[in-house]
Amino acid sequence: MNICSRVMKTIYFLSLWFFISGLTSSEVLSQSLPYKVLLSSTYDKDFPLVYPNQKELINKATVLDTREKNEYEVSHLKGAQWVGYESFDVNTVRDIPKDQPVVVYCSIGARSQEIGKKLKQEGFKNVYNLYGGIFHWVNEDNPVFQLDSLPTKKVHTYNKMWGVWLNKGEKVH
Repeated sequence: MNICSRVMKTIYFLSLWFFISGLTSSEVLSQSLPYKVLLSSTYDKDFPLVYPNQKELINKATVLDTREKNEYEVSHLKGAQWVGYESFDVNTVRDIPKDQPVVVYCSIGARSQEIGKKLKQEGFKNVYNLYGGIFHWVNEDNPVFQLDSLPTKKVHTYNKMWGVWLNKGEKVH
């Protein structure tokens, strides 16, 4: 089973539990139990994570957005370089020194972890996956931007089902 199928299956079961328990997205905090379960089932135990409150590391790192171009264009972390997922080509990062810290992110961290593994295979030494992706980043009141300088509340949620994990900001599908 590929990574997207595994994550979608997990999301399906978590969403089912979410609705059966009678909760609405406005009642669930960014670190709800279902969200924690989703993330723990998504991440490899041995792949390093960086958390949104670790600003010093994030600020000195090269930040790579591994979502699709249409997601990136809605909003992204300040200074993030788009590298994509389906269209990822290691040549797009050839100018980044291999000892430079690199933070990868996507919606929740599944796609970015896969790109992070590719970077490590190419010899990058300090690669971190942003815990919870852009969803958790925004849920923790961190800013996102369009065109790198225009603050926005919009966040592309991949699709409506994934949008359940974004509790703050304006959802775009």
